[in-house]
Amino acid sequence: MSSYGRFAEVYDALMTDIPYDQYIQWVAKFAPSTEYKKLLDIGCGTGTMAAGFVKLGYEVSGLDLSEEMLAIAAERLMVEGINVPLYCMSMDELAGFVNLDVVTIPIDSINYLQNQEEVQETLSRIYQSLRSGGQLFFDAHSLYKMDEIFMDSPFTYDDGEVTYLWMTEAGEAPHSVHHEMLFYVQQKNRLFERFEEYHYQRTYDIDTYIKMLQQAGFSEITVTADFVEEAPTEESERIFFRAKK
Repeated sequence: MSSYGRFAEVYDALMTDIPYDQYIQWVAKFAPSTEYKKLLDIGCGTGTMAAGFVKLGYEVSGLDLSEEMLAIAAERLMVEGINVPLYCMSMDELAGFVNLDVVTIPIDSINYLQNQEEVQETLSRIYQSLRSGGQLFFDAHSLYKMDEIFMDSPFTYDDGEVTYLWMTEAGEAPHSVHHEMLFYVQQKNRLFERFEEYHYQRTYDIDTYIKMLQQAGFSEITVTADFVEEAPTEESERIFFRAKK
């Protein structure tokens, strides 16, 4: 499974366009902390959303496969005086959590799983970790984003301190993408350090995600798109799923 390495150092600077607050409010609307207290944030990354959930009254734990991401999250949470237990674990090996009220898998983290079997295993383990009536919230890249938008690379970025060249190519499996990213990051001595990262993502059509959720035992499945509570269209880029145990 792909995970973030050195990319973790520049992740926040490159993700300023993600409306984290909208994501948090989406969860809070359907699972308010007054009724759904214990929340596990899978793919918690640098801790931005975990901190936001704590501020709304949730008892939050964070989980991520990347030690680099968790190190940054730990520092952020410490500076903010927020207590969030952090765990380094692959989501398809989830274990040790019981009676959770809410589980989130934000910002296409589920697309880093290598195949459908790993996705199914992840959903089944989450179902087992939730209490009756608990809810799962996650989003995934749409087929349109994987097959069309990502194929328009190269993508470039330069803010004077971070520069990257992002190349993509279609993977062997349907609706999968190999990402090759070359970074130049300015250091304190004003010189630039070069490093590369390689990631792999795969997604599935909406019906397949629904079937996997149902197979895991979930019901009351709701599907929306692109941070708004509207039905997906052919050109939606991010598909949102909400399901209940």
